Amino acid sequence: MMRSLWTAASGMTGQQFNIDNIANNLANVNTTGFKQNRAEFEDLLYQTLKIAGTPATEDTVVPTPTQVGNGVKVAATQKIYTQGPLQATGNVSDMAIAGEGFFRVLTLDGSYGYTRDGSFKIDSNGQLVTSQGYKVMPEVIFPQNFIHDSVAVSQDGRVNVMLPGQDDPTPVAQMEIYRFPNPAGLQAIGDNLLKPSNASGSAVAGRPGFDGMGKIQQRFLEMSNVSVVQEMVNMIVAQRAYEFNSKAIQTSDTMLGIAANLKR
Repeated sequence: MMRSLWTAASGMTGQQFNIDNIANNLANVNTTGFKQNRAEFEDLLYQTLKIAGTPATEDTVVPTPTQVGNGVKVAATQKIYTQGPLQATGNVSDMAIAGEGFFRVLTLDGSYGYTRDGSFKIDSNGQLVTSQGYKVMPEVIFPQNFIHDSVAVSQDGRVNVMLPGQDDPTPVAQMEIYRFPNPAGLQAIGDNLLKPSNASGSAVAGRPGFDGMGKIQQRFLEMSNVSVVQEMVNMIVAQRAYEFNSKAIQTSDTMLGIAANLKR
């Protein structure tokens, strides 16, 4: 059977995965803090028909090998952590990170999750939480009867509010952000959350705006860094590559039909 059938089939499978990845990027073009996923591929094993360096004559050797590849496979998907555009919202509990770093939240199983989504809320207990109700860590708890519109978060993470009858702001909390040696190694778990892995390394805490940490921008949200135009171009390339591989299968099938009809 012709090797090209299986080689081209692996190409079609790879481009199908590529389209799935592009579709996910486009689906999350308006997701707060979403980072673009990039599919990466690598070639499969090669069958070596002739080894380079094989003696050709008494004085010469074969200069190049004779090899044939067996297709392609998905090597990895990588999140691209470039800064997304900041959008002004005017909401006092919205925050964006300008620069490196992640917010930390406490998930339901007691472990920490990390996110670039700063669309936080203030719950009935006066605590800063995510849209899913996960607590922002370190905890930010507002006192009773605070003036909601007076919430002020500085670029270095200091949270202050005004209380009725007072002229000076009251400190509430000091926020921290976290970064990783290899953020591409973080594992996405949904809900705009990421979990650390052995590849990402351990989280390093820091004060916003210091030691290479990003700054907190209150009343802003970081939008997705997905470029619709780039993804549409990637889709066209993937579609054509899928078509080319299908043509290779059709051509191989035609050649096999010719061989089968040699004797009638």
